Amino acid sequence: MKNYIFVGCDSHEEILVNKFAHNDGPMEMKKCSAKRAGRQKMIEYFTEQSRRAGGAQVVVVYEASAHGFILCDQLRAAGFICHVLAPTKIERSSKQKRNKNDERDAERLLDIVRGHYLAGTKLPAVWVPDAQTRDDREPVRARQDLSEKLTIVKTQMQMLLKRHGLEKPEEVGNNWTKRHRQWVEALSQEGPPIQLGMRQALKTLLRQLQFLEQEIEQIDEAMRELANTARRKPIVDALMSEKGVGLTTALKYATDIGDFPRFRRGRQIGAFFGLAPSSNESGENNDRKGHITREGSPSARQILCQATWSRVQHDPQEREVYQRLVAKNPKKKKIALVACMRRLAVRLWHIGLEAQLRMEAAG
Repeated sequence: MKNYIFVGCDSHEEILVNKFAHNDGPMEMKKCSAKRAGRQKMIEYFTEQSRRAGGAQVVVVYEASAHGFILCDQLRAAGFICHVLAPTKIERSSKQKRNKNDERDAERLLDIVRGHYLAGTKLPAVWVPDAQTRDDREPVRARQDLSEKLTIVKTQMQMLLKRHGLEKPEEVGNNWTKRHRQWVEALSQEGPPIQLGMRQALKTLLRQLQFLEQEIEQIDEAMRELANTARRKPIVDALMSEKGVGLTTALKYATDIGDFPRFRRGRQIGAFFGLAPSSNESGENNDRKGHITREGSPSARQILCQATWSRVQHDPQEREVYQRLVAKNPKKKKIALVACMRRLAVRLWHIGLEAQLRMEAAG
């Protein structure tokens, strides 16, 4: 029998609640601060426990969260085995969901990792990207965040004009064209038809709009530089060869996937992006498909949705597929859109996989 110390860590902003055990022995508890110094004390404590247990391998699990993988990096650097678990894939009974606290969560995590190592049960672990992949994701996230903020400011501006009964002249044309922007800026100047309070609010929104546009230009330049690096260029260029796939979509897809060969088939891609239908089968009931699982990154689905609409509008072949799917269920066009999104996600995986394998073969 191998020698292990298993640790279930319930990670929070300020505290780490650890339930641990030596092999199949009784559970104990150790609490540490979640700060860097506290994490180091945790490592020192379990290193000492390992020494007392005859050099037992320390295995730590915790749930993925917005805190990232800093704890995992630190534990692995200390020689521990660390698994990060997917919270959505940890099965919990209704009673466990109602009676939930830090200690019970840590105990549940300990049971999962101990069952995996000692009894071969499934471990719902997530893939931990390397530090470079995580860093490459940040400009894409910043770009999406800026786009959302820009949309909010534009909506606020439209609502402001609407509240005061100001309608754009017909010669202005569509919203946010050059003429429309000039008309809005002219309204913010001194004089009628708007009063002081509204003028001040409009000027504030225009300054925010200008600032966000400048920030987008700068982050776009940073993304172009990232796309031209040796580690990204072959894959990004290959992905952008598809209609409807621009720089943001290609970088978002490539950095979210990270390592293309870690997936074995296209079906896993649909599940990774949360585009696979849920299943409800029990007893004599046939397998009934429900809504998509919506697991994975919502921002990735948003990017895929935008790219899919672009393909439907500009690619006759993709438009034909979409229309054929809509014809099967005209009242639920969203089903057709999701199907096309899944098709695009799988197609991009095949393209990216081929590009990565060529890049690795070339050295």
